Amino acid sequence: MDQNDLKQAVKNYWEQEPCGSWAATSLKYTRECFDEIEDYRYRVEPFIHQFAQFTRFRGKKVLEIGVGAGTDHVQFARAGALLSGIDLTEEGVAMVKKRLALEGLHSDLRRSDAENLPFDDNSFDYVYSWGVLHHTPDTEKAVSEVYRVCKPGGRVCIMLYHRYSLLAVQFWLRYGLLKLKPFRSLRDVIYHHMESIGTKSYSQKEVRKLFHQFTNVRITPLLTTGDTNPLPGGIVKYIPQSFGWFLVIQGSK
Repeated sequence: MDQNDLKQAVKNYWEQEPCGSWAATSLKYTRECFDEIEDYRYRVEPFIHQFAQFTRFRGKKVLEIGVGAGTDHVQFARAGALLSGIDLTEEGVAMVKKRLALEGLHSDLRRSDAENLPFDDNSFDYVYSWGVLHHTPDTEKAVSEVYRVCKPGGRVCIMLYHRYSLLAVQFWLRYGLLKLKPFRSLRDVIYHHMESIGTKSYSQKEVRKLFHQFTNVRITPLLTTGDTNPLPGGIVKYIPQSFGWFLVIQGSK
């Protein structure tokens, strides 16, 4: 599959159900629907607030890459950011526009992809993307685009998937060992079976290389419910965060 076909396959996958929208049972595009999505997101990923720091960007130019169902995006809008956002899908953009309109909020939302951001160089004080850039075929180009549109002295917060995590091992057990294919790599299993086709995962060393243009880079692994759900509750507290499925990358330009 070439990169154009892969990107179309990724788009088709997320068009069906923008990230997080599956958590709602209420009528689509209603306030009740969005409240359910928001409640679920911060219940299973309560650490997002710690890293996104939504309330620190009042009056600052913020870009979110991959708005999904808009839960994080609306936090920036509520906080008074001068907000822009992109999503690969028409459905994601439409959903977030509806969500903002319900609260009388605004964002410059565009249908675009992470590898070709429709913004000028040095445009944003903060670029944020949570669990998105590992889905685009050319993640290296997407990270370069983040660097390009970030202002000098601006900050970034990006979450990517961690190959050497408990969740990745679970996927290998399911799609490698139990399928009698023990020689399948973690990389290959995640690429073919985690969410949309082509999903990438990284080691911390690879992330450092990927973000080499940035300064003050800090990488924080985070355990998720996906990592810990199969385990007895009593042992979860003894598992190091270094085995977590999320890698949060923070840095400056």
